[in-house]
Amino acid sequence: MTRLSSGAPAVELTPSPAEPLRFQVLTALALHRMATTSQLRQMLRPDGSRQLLSRVLNKLRSTGFVGLTPLSDKDRSRTHAWYLTPDGARLTRDLPALRGRPPYPITSTTAASLRTPHTLTVVRTHLPFAADARRLGHEHGPWDWTPEVAHPIGEGERLVADALMHYTFIDDEHRLKMRAFVEVDRTTMSSERLAVKLIEYARLFRYEAQPVGRHRPATAGPAWLRWYPIYPRVLFVLTGASRTRLMNRINDLQAMAAQHPLVAAFSREVPLGAAFLEDIEQHGPSGEVWVPLAGGPSRPWADL
Repeated sequence: MTRLSSGAPAVELTPSPAEPLRFQVLTALALHRMATTSQLRQMLRPDGSRQLLSRVLNKLRSTGFVGLTPLSDKDRSRTHAWYLTPDGARLTRDLPALRGRPPYPITSTTAASLRTPHTLTVVRTHLPFAADARRLGHEHGPWDWTPEVAHPIGEGERLVADALMHYTFIDDEHRLKMRAFVEVDRTTMSSERLAVKLIEYARLFRYEAQPVGRHRPATAGPAWLRWYPIYPRVLFVLTGASRTRLMNRINDLQAMAAQHPLVAAFSREVPLGAAFLEDIEQHGPSGEVWVPLAGGPSRPWADL
């Protein structure tokens, strides 16, 4: 985390209404890849109406900038997920909020249908953090959540986090900047594969890029210092099964943190936690819903 002194009040946590909503929608779909109308409303206009977002989305669809794919859930037959078309993706390349961000558009109905469940669950995970920030006067908005952030971990391999979160806590005198890698587990992989993700994060923590060429100096410290002043904490968010089954998966994560030498050393340096998505939605991520993977009672994510 990074602490900055400031006497300034919290800034508005949703995009300014002065910016056209259509551009905010395009930016959100470019960054988050896909979202439902309801998710876009919560993200961009939490106090606005669904009809407002629907009008904008239908206009963008009629001009060929966004497409939609129906959700497979039979109980939500009228709900669709929106994504950028190739024309929409080209239009967003120079939007200010996306400068320096890698483009990961989903630009076809087939690609959208394959990615829908996981992508929408990642967006669903983001929304309680944004709602918590609005409620508490902190800073965390639509552009503070970047999906699929990749980093090399050596031997030609990469770690790909489901999301990187930037979050700023604000009180009367200080601004405390925190970052977190977020892993969203829908119980579609084995518990062992999920726990192995901890090894990848531990490898990134220790990885130092090797210099190229005989006369180039070695890097000073681990490669992650190129992007982060402090290594982001790691948060696992679980859903898609019974509480008993999800708790078993958290137990497996804790066992990995305790028994694997590399991960055990990593867990002493970096806060690691896991929570159920439904608990985050009900109590907020600032509630005592996070199980520390290094052991101890549940607590807010900032206190891991």
